[in-house]
Amino acid sequence: MPSSTNAITSGTVTLFIGTRKGAFILKSDRTRRTWKLSAPIYLGHIIHHMVCDPRDKRTILMAASTGHLGPTIFRSTDGGKTWKESTAPPTFRKRPEGEKGRTVGHVFWLTPCHANEPGSWYTGTSPQGLFRSDDGGATWKPFSSINDDPQYIEWMGSVQDGTPDGPKLHSIIVDPRDPKHLYFGMSGGGIHESIDGGKTFAPLIKGMETVEGFDASVVTYHDPHCIRLCPSNPDRLYHQNHCGIYRIDRPSTEWVRIGKTMPKKVGDIGFPMVVHPRNADTAWVFPMDGTTVWPRVSPEGKPAAYVTRNGGTKWIRQDKGLPRSNAWWTVKRQAMTHDTHNPVGLYVGTTQGEIWASHNEGSTWTCIAKHLPEIYSVEAAALGR
Repeated sequence: MPSSTNAITSGTVTLFIGTRKGAFILKSDRTRRTWKLSAPIYLGHIIHHMVCDPRDKRTILMAASTGHLGPTIFRSTDGGKTWKESTAPPTFRKRPEGEKGRTVGHVFWLTPCHANEPGSWYTGTSPQGLFRSDDGGATWKPFSSINDDPQYIEWMGSVQDGTPDGPKLHSIIVDPRDPKHLYFGMSGGGIHESIDGGKTFAPLIKGMETVEGFDASVVTYHDPHCIRLCPSNPDRLYHQNHCGIYRIDRPSTEWVRIGKTMPKKVGDIGFPMVVHPRNADTAWVFPMDGTTVWPRVSPEGKPAAYVTRNGGTKWIRQDKGLPRSNAWWTVKRQAMTHDTHNPVGLYVGTTQGEIWASHNEGSTWTCIAKHLPEIYSVEAAALGR
């Protein structure tokens, strides 16, 4: 198992926060009860994702949209003290003259490669594209054949498919046991798996539902929001979908909808998914209103996390400390995360610019930062000295 699964009973936690108007770093004391917020980084730029490399605990990458540079990636190799732009951000290959090509709208998702591949990263874009860097994020190249494959382009759908901010490739997952075993999700376009290091990918959509009236056998219509692999059992994955909460236990190829045990008045629609770093039966979601008009806000304005401790058989509401009413905000797919402490700390960023934290696995919540811009992503790490 990777070192991130080891329990930590005390120590500082650093949160890397991407927002609509810049990035922020929020650092705790050893008890995780007092927090200090940094000055904004690249204030005014859209930061879609900000990730610290768990292999060296000093390199940080930011996926950004800027007014003058367009979609790009910024990188720091000193824990966020200084930053440089990638010299070759992700771009699709040029098509032959006369053929219509695609242009990266924004870089959306960042994932470090396997622990045995230091300095290598994957990224997913909007419209859907998969890219890799082998020099710490300085330069990027298209990865695998899917970016130009006619079948995958068909599954990716139109660049105007109705997904907020455009269709996205996300949830890039590397099996900790095998760097050649990869997963990713597309909104829309389903979940896909490779067992040969990305040379080929195959859809993994059996058992997943689609919006009523759409054919579930058509890959294009599937809309996974966030996929997570369990560090303590890499054969188990959970995912939060446009149409419910699912789990799969490999080698099965069929997803099981485990969200139907959620309270009916809440439903099982939402964006983020979090799994316990040491217990594959424990996972958290943060439901959104899933009525027919898809308002995508906390149901009845009463936000709450829900936890399962038995793989989805039962879900328990966790709202102590959260607003009891009139909290009409959204939690985006990258805006809920955890640390590796014992007990596990949970962190949620809202579209209202607040960070809510629980240092006891969701039993109680406290607001640790407010008045930030709309939050797009939150990631937790322990920075190196």
